[in-house]
Amino acid sequence: MTGPPLVTGATGFAGSHLVDHLLEHEPVVAAWAHVRDSESHLAHDPRVLWNSVDLLDRSKVATALVDLRPSAIYHCGGIAHVGESWSQPVRALRVNVMGTHHVLEGVREAGLGCAVLVTGSALVYRPSMEPLREDDPIGPSDPYGVSKLAQEMLATRATGVPALIVRPFNHAGPRQSPTYVTSSFARQIAEIEAGRREPVLRVGNLESRRDITDVRDTVRAYRLLVRHGQPGRPYNVCSGVAHRVQDLLDALMRLSTASIRVEVDADRLRPSDNPIMMGDRSRIAAETGWEPAISIDRTLGDLLDYWRARISEPS
Repeated sequence: MTGPPLVTGATGFAGSHLVDHLLEHEPVVAAWAHVRDSESHLAHDPRVLWNSVDLLDRSKVATALVDLRPSAIYHCGGIAHVGESWSQPVRALRVNVMGTHHVLEGVREAGLGCAVLVTGSALVYRPSMEPLREDDPIGPSDPYGVSKLAQEMLATRATGVPALIVRPFNHAGPRQSPTYVTSSFARQIAEIEAGRREPVLRVGNLESRRDITDVRDTVRAYRLLVRHGQPGRPYNVCSGVAHRVQDLLDALMRLSTASIRVEVDADRLRPSDNPIMMGDRSRIAAETGWEPAISIDRTLGDLLDYWRARISEPS
């Protein structure tokens, strides 16, 4: 008898939204986190089976999988920030690669046979000015992309494990860390509105163009891929539209009545910043029927409202 679906990295940005989405279809969802977030809206939900599992502890991962016997695994756990991979490349490689290896080996050794969705990244591709398709050349330009490519290679070679490979492009929405560009903008605007920061919004490169999908659409794609995707075959999850960062900033500023000055902060410029990242979603659309449903305007509005609510909370 199989257990509930499992989400690793369940306290993370995409992971927490994925648990939300799965609970719309499942009575119970298992959630793993290295450190449980006691303030999460899911922390005391009886439908969520929490377990503190260190993905680098191979025996703990294997034992937890045998005990749970999940019906499917959504592997979202790992290091998710590109900037952090430059400052701590060994940690990014260790957590993303070895953590994935332990999950895949645990499934194989226990003979679970359940689908494992490995959440990779569009940053495995060689930089291109054209919409990226799944069969385009591979060539990551940062340590994070290298770690995600290694994850993919493990998944494609996982004997006896039906591993699905997803390459999400940028995604945004409520609960995203302010280390990401749109969330950084939204948080700064909310702080300025609340009088908690001077009316200066600090930015990095505003000319980059990024394909951004709402996180709630992204996790919906993950569930559809587990149901309808082909193991070992990569799938882009993207909107197919590249937004200029300046335009995203302008859209957020229009939602505020505050008078704000914008200044470039050299510390926010990355060592490697592809001028454009845009994907082609033809494959996932054809094989699962998935299409983005949430507009970029709603994503930005919901993100700003999230930060307004957070900033207004008692400290």
